[in-house]
Amino acid sequence: MQLVVGKIGRAHGIRGDVSVEVRTDEPELRLGPGAVLLTDPAATGPLTVESGRVHSGRLLLRFAGVKDRTAAEALRGTMLIAEIDPDETPEDPDEYYDHQLIGLDVVLADGTPVGELTEVVHLPYQDLLTVERPDGTEVLIPFVEQIVPTIDLDEQRVVITPPPGLIDPVDAAVAPVAPVRADAGAGAGDADAGDTGDTGDTGDAGDADEQGGGA
Repeated sequence: MQLVVGKIGRAHGIRGDVSVEVRTDEPELRLGPGAVLLTDPAATGPLTVESGRVHSGRLLLRFAGVKDRTAAEALRGTMLIAEIDPDETPEDPDEYYDHQLIGLDVVLADGTPVGELTEVVHLPYQDLLTVERPDGTEVLIPFVEQIVPTIDLDEQRVVITPPPGLIDPVDAAVAPVAPVRADAGAGAGDADAGDTGDTGDTGDAGDADEQGGGA
């Protein structure tokens, strides 16, 4: 079983280091020193991790045989792929490999079918589940516990509790529009020009706004 565990980004420095977009929950295992990785495109690899470190929140790797910035930059965009045992599971029981999830049925909490999980999209800020609906359309589900509370591998299903509008946009809640006072314009127009001196009190309203803005 092959598992995408990272994507090579920009070269860093002049000694062959590259930044890596991590796509595994086990980077120490999959991307640690000594790890041998297949690549896409295949002609780029295999690559053996020589060393790794974290710099400014990014993982930097150096691969055996990649000695300078030019060689490192040539790897940019390469996908890193690990060979794993198909029966292997993550150490954390609340984590899953992509291949364990793809193909599962997706249903609502009341059992209503939603579709089939076809892909796990790994983004820097969040993972998303791609669900293909019976009509062929796709919907993206944020892979967070509040929306995906249950994954049952034995029953081959994923239970989701999506907010209104996530599955069907027509169900999205519409914020109410505040009514407009019919006499708002009339009151302003009826003020006599000679009364404008009284509007000096509006300075208090400005003070109130300032006080309210600080709340």
